Amino acid sequence: MKLLTIISSLLISVIIANAQVTETTRGSEFCAHGKQMRPQQEPLNLRSPNSPLHTFDVLNYELDLDIFHCYTPPYPRTFTASNIITFRIDTLLSTIKLNADQTSLQINAVGLAATSFIHDQDTLTIMLDRAYQPGEVASVSIEYEHLDVPDLAFYVGNGFVFTDCEPQGARKWFPCYDQPYDKATLTLRAKVPSNVKLGSNGSLTDSVAVNDTTWYTWVSRDPVATYLMVISSRVNYNMDIVYWTKPGPPNDTLPIRFYYNPGENPSQMKNMIIPLADFYYSMFGDHPFEKDGFATLSPQFMWGGMENQTLTSLCQGCWYSSLIAHEFAHQWFGDMITCATWADLWLNEGFATYFEATWTGEVNGHQAYKEEMESNAGYYLAQNPGWAISNPAWATNPPPNSTLFNYAITYMKASCVLYMYRYVVGDSLFFHSIYEYANDTVNFRYQSATIPDFIEKMNEATGQELDWFFNQWLFEPNHPVYNNTYSFLEVESGLWNVYFQASQIQTNAPFFEMPLEILVSFKNGGDTLIRVTNDENGQVFIFQFDQEPVALTFDPGNHILLKQGTTLVGTDPLSISSTSDILITPNPANRQAIISFNLLTRMPVRLYLTDLSGKKLFDTGVRNYLPGIHSLPVDIRNYPAGAYLVTLQSGNRIFTEKLIVTGK
Repeated sequence: MKLLTIISSLLISVIIANAQVTETTRGSEFCAHGKQMRPQQEPLNLRSPNSPLHTFDVLNYELDLDIFHCYTPPYPRTFTASNIITFRIDTLLSTIKLNADQTSLQINAVGLAATSFIHDQDTLTIMLDRAYQPGEVASVSIEYEHLDVPDLAFYVGNGFVFTDCEPQGARKWFPCYDQPYDKATLTLRAKVPSNVKLGSNGSLTDSVAVNDTTWYTWVSRDPVATYLMVISSRVNYNMDIVYWTKPGPPNDTLPIRFYYNPGENPSQMKNMIIPLADFYYSMFGDHPFEKDGFATLSPQFMWGGMENQTLTSLCQGCWYSSLIAHEFAHQWFGDMITCATWADLWLNEGFATYFEATWTGEVNGHQAYKEEMESNAGYYLAQNPGWAISNPAWATNPPPNSTLFNYAITYMKASCVLYMYRYVVGDSLFFHSIYEYANDTVNFRYQSATIPDFIEKMNEATGQELDWFFNQWLFEPNHPVYNNTYSFLEVESGLWNVYFQASQIQTNAPFFEMPLEILVSFKNGGDTLIRVTNDENGQVFIFQFDQEPVALTFDPGNHILLKQGTTLVGTDPLSISSTSDILITPNPANRQAIISFNLLTRMPVRLYLTDLSGKKLFDTGVRNYLPGIHSLPVDIRNYPAGAYLVTLQSGNRIFTEKLIVTGK
């Protein structure tokens, strides 16, 4: 084991030494690699008794830590502490169960409403002084100490003390209910040497210096997920404060703290944070917290950033604009609204990565935004490991960090889903729905969310049913591979039909329904952009023009970022040899059906649609048609689900085909 540890340390050193960390490194890449490279925190399986159901709701943690001796050689990891946990009872109970890692923590005593405890298999079971009824509030106190062990959550060395908890490391430095959906307010007091600056969540309410000792008291008035609770401290930290004046009334200010190591210069980021805050304010509304901040740490924090609520951790010297933009977006998406389970991580990382790209566009123009998103898609397509963005099983059994924080899936593909959502609903509804999500004080603001919660909110905010879109892109693996064909046919003098067949040939994923854009270019110049809904595989679309088409481009704006395949000139997608052939596409259908037929000679034709009782619902009347293939769209959105008959009457001949309507 000792040899393995030495080899692992050497490999990590080589990786860090060869990493090309520059201003051009993406913030999402910093974030992903940092979370992947941090050694796995074991065990990752959830310890809660009824997850995701919960018998009690933690309201507040009150931590009192004596870490005075952690800052001087030999830099011990030991400290003594107390934790008062206040909670509301949700079901009748006489015990509560908390997460407390046995390797890291030794529980010494309990008090207040607690009478005794059992600490076994990383679960702290506390017996209460009586049976509590739903709605009652109780508090327990826990006296404990942190042992002198490296646990990948509480870090000590060379004058630094800091924590890093995602996904489930908080249980290694204080007993807690360590699930992201149980958020609580926090009071943190810490005893440190007088030459130490210490930052944490919320606002600094007190710092008392006596001789060689300082007691810091940080209070978070807003609830925090346990994995976002943080200590960032060191001897002789530099610290500056920038004040952002909010654009809207009451025009108050937000302090943004910059903790940095000697020799570092965060001045560019201090200048950038004001316009960045203005930009996010314009999209998401007011900054959600009473302060914000960034702190660079020691080389033990190997890579990237961690969006701890109101105090982001950064790797040493990592004052980079993309990283700041990514982590700052997390204050809204990840911190203010937190993923309820690790199956819902898309609500954190997909959002931060996408809005990192929107900041690129704000600074460098729309084309730069588009190129960044196309780069995201390109990375995913090249590195796709083949699993879905969200796996419901991760809610109760999170995978290894290399899977949970996989860069291709959790960041790159995830950001592209938001890009395509914007394409589906349009800019106005996209930004409106995101704003409504961020400012829903009943269901989301300062709370946690599942992906289905988010989808329901998008349906409400847009007035559309969007389950089909999010379900296929978030819960299914991979992406569409198109094998489209098109052709042009002059059906009479000066009148041209364009035939386009949308086909998907992927075998490792379902059919992906999407709106498609098709650009038709003409011989005499000019283009026409057509948008259709592709909700069936092999679907045929027929468009008619009074000028000669010469080219067709599928998805000319590359709005469906996550796709592969080809679009080729082919034979006519329709194969109709005589009048007796009626082609209905799609069939079954739920919005529109296109009825196509071929005439060998000029003749009068009548088309009508009836239900099975014979009631006529649609009738063209008799019309004269020239020879060739003809098509007629029929709006069926208001037809009840069921079978219908399409009838073509030509002279004394009648042909009938069945149409299946699936309904809304």
